[in-house]
Amino acid sequence: MKIKLQHLNSGFVALLISVLPLLAQSATTIIDRIAIVVDQDVIMQSELEERFKAVRSQISSQKNARMPSDDVLNKQIEEQMIIESLQLQRAERAGIRISDEEINNTLAQIAKENNLSLNEFKNALTLDGISWSGMRSRVSRELKINRLQQGIMRRRIQVSDQEIKNFLSSELGSNLTADQYRLGHILIPIPENPSNNDLKTASSQANSIFAKIEEGDDFRALAIEFSSGQNSLEGGDLGWRKAAQLPTIFSDLVDNMEVGETRSPIRSGRGFHILKLFNKRGASTEGKIAQTRVRHVLVQPNEIRSENEANDLALSLRNEVVEGRDFEEIAKLYSDDPGSALSGGDLGWSRKGVFVPEFEKIIADSEINELSSVFQTVHGYHFLEVTDRRIEDFSERYRMSQAENFLRNQRFDQELSNWLREIREDAFIESKN
Repeated sequence: MKIKLQHLNSGFVALLISVLPLLAQSATTIIDRIAIVVDQDVIMQSELEERFKAVRSQISSQKNARMPSDDVLNKQIEEQMIIESLQLQRAERAGIRISDEEINNTLAQIAKENNLSLNEFKNALTLDGISWSGMRSRVSRELKINRLQQGIMRRRIQVSDQEIKNFLSSELGSNLTADQYRLGHILIPIPENPSNNDLKTASSQANSIFAKIEEGDDFRALAIEFSSGQNSLEGGDLGWRKAAQLPTIFSDLVDNMEVGETRSPIRSGRGFHILKLFNKRGASTEGKIAQTRVRHVLVQPNEIRSENEANDLALSLRNEVVEGRDFEEIAKLYSDDPGSALSGGDLGWSRKGVFVPEFEKIIADSEINELSSVFQTVHGYHFLEVTDRRIEDFSERYRMSQAENFLRNQRFDQELSNWLREIREDAFIESKN
């Protein structure tokens, strides 16, 4: 079975050689020699031969692929391996390291793309003559190269604010950065020339279905049972669409709908429509961040204060606040968190996920200006107070980030090609063949 190893992300310029099968280690002892010197690295003859056989095997497995001559193929492989070596040497000097977890996740992704479990994937590789250790090594190298390329291109590709604004003002920019909506749709149809009775019957049925949804009935189940829309068997799910891809009667509504909201029957020439916004994504969603302002007092155990004593002190300090002593004063005098103590315990505005889980849970469960109980985290014993909450709108910044990423990606391949040519020209290359 030939395993397909496709790009793992858009940054992979060298393709995992689709992954070129790494031949199993031969039991025969081979006397090896240096084939090419590449700056501080060498490419062994056995490596060239291994890659040559693997590439020929890969090309042979592709339908209608034309096999180049051995001389042409050898030159292409030598050049490919020289470029890889130059990049890996730079990755090494830059201190780029790939963890076992990253390699495992990548291999799991490759297995998934081939509709295989990890064990099935390993067995298939063995049948194709690919060792598991060789595959792990290959994936590690490609991840290093990818990370190096991303870092170099971030520095080389500059996108100005004016370019971003011009792009966002264009039709392409507006379309690419538009929000997407996942709508549910139920259609109760009416005839072409409906009578008053037809309209009354359809309207009554639509209102009855809407009432069931409002009472908690499942929208998708009702769509399957009653809707005459094209997506009824999918529970009325229209999939992810931008507003411009929706019928005008829907696009005029979705921007003002909240996720989970259902709109009462809307009349059109086809009948009565019931809409539900299943989900929404884009700048107006991801760009709006819930933030909380919190202050706390931390008491830590130490060489002269046991766990119990730290807990008792935190309880005592909390009681003083309850009895009217100023929170700020307590924090400044007693809190063991140097980052916030001088500010009266104020941690500033933060988004979800910044603090340890126990701290996050207390924040989520607290009302504004409510003093929490004393609780423990890995840092010690705390009590806190949520002083405010807000939704910060970063949607414009989010759209600008989308535009910048698009413009960078447009230039990535050309700039990468320029950089690879530069490092190749500056390198010391000596062929021993």
